[in-house]
Amino acid sequence: MKNPIAPPDLSLVTSMPATHFKGWAKPGIIPSGLASGVTVEAHETLDAISGHFRLFQLRDGHRFSTDDILTAWYGTSWCPTARTALDLGSGIGTVGMICAWRLPGAKFVTVEAQSESVALAKKSARYNGIEDRYEIRCGDFRAAGVLRADEKFDLITGSPPYFPPDAGVKSEHPQKLACRFELRGTIADYCETAAKQLAPGGFFACVFPHEPAQLARVETAAKNSRLVIVRKRPVVFREGDPPLVALFGMMRAADLPEWFRSQMWVEPALIIRARAGEIHPEYSAVKLAIGFPP
Repeated sequence: MKNPIAPPDLSLVTSMPATHFKGWAKPGIIPSGLASGVTVEAHETLDAISGHFRLFQLRDGHRFSTDDILTAWYGTSWCPTARTALDLGSGIGTVGMICAWRLPGAKFVTVEAQSESVALAKKSARYNGIEDRYEIRCGDFRAAGVLRADEKFDLITGSPPYFPPDAGVKSEHPQKLACRFELRGTIADYCETAAKQLAPGGFFACVFPHEPAQLARVETAAKNSRLVIVRKRPVVFREGDPPLVALFGMMRAADLPEWFRSQMWVEPALIIRARAGEIHPEYSAVKLAIGFPP
């Protein structure tokens, strides 16, 4: 007879910051890395992200966004049995950490070019006790050797920057700058890399602006990479406003029946806030699905 799985060490609960949010209990076991001695520096914060998982962030740097949350939720919702996962341009690890919480049996590779963000992501992985299944690589995912040709992933996620380098007002913080402006790759690069690294039947989830010119860029990038956008979900940040971004789910054309390659299911818009400003019930349900209070 096999030995039963040992219960989590509940003695660690007392050292968990904010073990429960008011009126809501977080699911999941307590991270084994909690007792690893990872400390929060003065210029950092340690914030709830999924269940008992925490995310290290700079106080005055790039902070996780709704776009990141939705990308992780969308990818894991439509590829719930992934055994291997890749997060491109992973930043401080928001998308990857949420995916890792939702896919506890999957092994992850994340790729990020900024060493400062990589250092934060490594602290989060250690704190959350997932280092044995969560590999963080420092590099440009477009560069030779960062990803091997024989590495294939069931799920690939990406939250690409949206704007060309010459567009808009630049942030003075380099971490914020690279997250918003296309300094190391465009949506075309994300699609091309995803197409190369997807396992047969794999799913690529990303987020990108929905306005016509940007939407055309996603569609062109997918087509040129021989990907099919099988589903799209516009995102409305306030009820009554036009959608600003959309979530995209793509698969390789070669993995789909020929008749299906011209199909795309456009889902009803996901609304973040209702007209009066309160969180929309569906977005509350999304947050609960990733282990975050509604």
